Amino acid sequence: MSCDMGTHMKTTIEIPDPLFDEARRLAARQDTTLKALVTEGLRRVISERNRRGQFQLRKASFKGDGLQRELSPDDWERIRDLAYHGRGG
Repeated sequence: MSCDMGTHMKTTIEIPDPLFDEARRLAARQDTTLKALVTEGLRRVISERNRRGQFQLRKASFKGDGLQRELSPDDWERIRDLAYHGRGG
């Protein structure tokens, strides 16, 4: 993954010693730099948190074979009428 995004900001951050040591060991094992690990980690966290705000429809399927044979997926008015039949809709 390339870190070249134009300009770069040089900054200082405080990282707990055990986390820093673990990250440094991981970078060495993966033949990469601590800078690359931190950059990848920040990108992942930002991406994940941005996605969290997006609506995702929960899976709410039921056992069965889908629509009744006499219904067509294109006949939404009839499906709606059947769904609300007897409910004042």
